[in-house]
Amino acid sequence: MANGEIPAAKLRAWWAHRQWLDGGAHRGASPAQVLAATGWARSVGGAAPYLGLFARAGLGRATVDAAVAAVEVQELPAARGCTYVLPAEDFALGLAAGAGVAEAEIAAAVRHLGVTRDEVEQLCLTVSELLSATEPLEPQRIRALAGPAARPLGEAGRRRGVSTTLPLALGLLQARGLIRRVPVNGRLDQQRYGYLRWDRAVHGEAADLARRYFSWAAPASVRHFRWFSGFNAATAKAALAPLDLVRLPGADLLLPAELAEEFDRFTVPAEPAYALVAAVYGLHLLHRDLARLIDPQDADRSVPASRTGRSFGSEADPPTHLVVDRGRIVGLWEYDPEQRELVHQLFVPINAALRAAIEATEVFVREELGDARAFGLDSPKSRAPKLAALRTANRYAAPGSSDGR
Repeated sequence: MANGEIPAAKLRAWWAHRQWLDGGAHRGASPAQVLAATGWARSVGGAAPYLGLFARAGLGRATVDAAVAAVEVQELPAARGCTYVLPAEDFALGLAAGAGVAEAEIAAAVRHLGVTRDEVEQLCLTVSELLSATEPLEPQRIRALAGPAARPLGEAGRRRGVSTTLPLALGLLQARGLIRRVPVNGRLDQQRYGYLRWDRAVHGEAADLARRYFSWAAPASVRHFRWFSGFNAATAKAALAPLDLVRLPGADLLLPAELAEEFDRFTVPAEPAYALVAAVYGLHLLHRDLARLIDPQDADRSVPASRTGRSFGSEADPPTHLVVDRGRIVGLWEYDPEQRELVHQLFVPINAALRAAIEATEVFVREELGDARAFGLDSPKSRAPKLAALRTANRYAAPGSSDGR
């Protein structure tokens, strides 16, 4: 057995339990409470933060948007420099975790694009003077007001994805907690942003990030933690040293000692607990080890709309949004905004509870989000092959199975 003496079903159910995907016991928790307990929500211009908060605590978009407006939660560059939605209690730590990426981008621009550190620092001062704390400015407007201080970087810059010096300054100011990026229309799933002046402390050690990570994701391996944090082997080793972690029998998975007794007593719930979550989601993304959530009988399923016949069990990331039950992936789904319906392929027989979970998510997406994009460039057109494949699989599912096999 891959996980030694620990059954895979127990591990999956435990991860789902720690992710608050175990049956709605946390309905009514605030967005900040959900994110503090279950982990930061990866945001890539898609619906993942909304879908995650809805699945875990039944939170509607208006509640989430209000928390963003009140700065109770915020989208910030954090681990690996990636954007996450964080609770206020983790703002300082998240910024510290991502600070090195902004510095590395400037160092690369100095080496390859003829940029100087002094001009970036001067541009930071200019941008700071332009911004207010209440009225966000969009990047185009900032560049126009900054004038020659934000200079173009020519073809070499475009090839490296940095057309002017402005993104370098904005990234550095964000990493320092001196500005924050806010959605112009208040929504996390639409990529139109402005910037506000801010003054937020940036502090936290590698061990602080490790402690938070293992509270959300354990049992997890050092490899899993390095994926999330972006730390090299030496930094990861130093970060884990102060933590009191125990190794699970026959596995490379580590668990905080204070959770060991609870984990030993934990049993897989007898009743299913269905949830529909985004492809970019903590249950998967905290570890980025998709196979651990897939039952062996589902590993050979075809990836929807794959042109090369790829199998589900060989994927690094989910090909679509997911239906999960006690941590096991039991289906795939996407939303069709033209037909205003949720399209799914299930690996298990449908029952009343699963149907209710699907219908609740469909209503949420249709009435509150309008679409369920996986990321900023996702669109109904690009999604069409997947929708067609899911419909075909569902159409030819064997009676009682709903799985297309």
